[in-house]
Amino acid sequence: MPSLRHSYTVTVPEEPASLPLDRPELQRRKTSSLSRSALVSTFMGLIINQAKNKSPQGLVGLRNLGNTCFMNSILQCLSNTPELRDYCLRNVHHTDLNNNCGTNAALMEEFAKLTQSLWTSVNNEAISPSDFRNQIQRFAPKFVGCNQQDAQEFLRMLLDGLHNEVNRVTVCPKVSAHDLDHLSDEEKGKRMWNMYLEREDSKVVDLFVGQLKSSLTCSVCGFRSTVFDPFWDLSIPIAQKSSSEVSLKDCLRLFTKEDVLDGDERPTCKKCKTRRKCTKRFSIQKFPQILVLHLKRFSDSNVRASKLSTYVNFPLKELDLREFASESSERPVYNLYAVSNHSGNTLGGHYTAYCKNQALGEWYSYNDCRVSPMSSSQVRSSNAYVLFYELATPLHGKYQTCRL
Repeated sequence: MPSLRHSYTVTVPEEPASLPLDRPELQRRKTSSLSRSALVSTFMGLIINQAKNKSPQGLVGLRNLGNTCFMNSILQCLSNTPELRDYCLRNVHHTDLNNNCGTNAALMEEFAKLTQSLWTSVNNEAISPSDFRNQIQRFAPKFVGCNQQDAQEFLRMLLDGLHNEVNRVTVCPKVSAHDLDHLSDEEKGKRMWNMYLEREDSKVVDLFVGQLKSSLTCSVCGFRSTVFDPFWDLSIPIAQKSSSEVSLKDCLRLFTKEDVLDGDERPTCKKCKTRRKCTKRFSIQKFPQILVLHLKRFSDSNVRASKLSTYVNFPLKELDLREFASESSERPVYNLYAVSNHSGNTLGGHYTAYCKNQALGEWYSYNDCRVSPMSSSQVRSSNAYVLFYELATPLHGKYQTCRL
């Protein structure tokens, strides 16, 4: 789904799921029951009218429950992820929950309810995410209490929890050893991706998961081995230059540059059958529909923790990542739609979010309870911490956003 639109169209599935208005007790009342088509029409009317009349759907703040700005920032970024939002608004997640009835679905349910509240609220009063917080704390006790937490770590934990509850795989295949070294890199990457989907297959995976290729080359015999791993986001180092500003591509080049593994880091060469000095390089084999880039601003050394406040210049439109693709035939282009920001230092700070309202085509600042319009020129700052990009056009190569 393209990101840069001032309005957008909702595609109606063959069997559309019911809206939050369609509660079981209302269905039992024949005089007030609504057909599926009427419900879908209501939802589509909500979106179309928003684009036409520029009404403020989705511009609702979240109350801070005690150092929960990290959570609020990520929730607003995810709420403004169009396909994930629609997945919740239209209750499509209920189908996946029913198919995977063996899991506890409380986290997904609360996330969906919160998303629905943010987008169907009749006023702009801030909402308390207390019910959702209770569920995320049950799923991940690390977030119990009022300590400030890392937003990127929270994002990873939340996506993992949501995925587990709507995983379409109900019976995992038996683990079996596969010798894939005789295959070409292209075929090996395909096989590894399909093996991953045999165990992990959900709407969350459809949107957020890509595949990273790691190439290891022996400096003695020249043998090259490849490994393909799924990724939910990319944590990229911040390039250091003499100037106070670097580009996002500088950081990605640093992430994908060739590294030398020597000394205690020497891996075992499969051909030499002994530890050898090797070079290692990353490239992206499969680009996800939603690319999450985590700027590694925080470091934790033995002496003290520190934070980099380097200004990273990232594009709002047309981020072309062709040079980082494993296959030169791919031309992945992304558009930015959300940013999670961290101001302050390692001793204390505050998280906010900048999100682009897809229907209105405008950027807004989400600072806990407060939501305010902002200029696109204000989106870039030295506080940018987690960047959310959406694929501008579908890739027509061998790797798609869903099953191969």
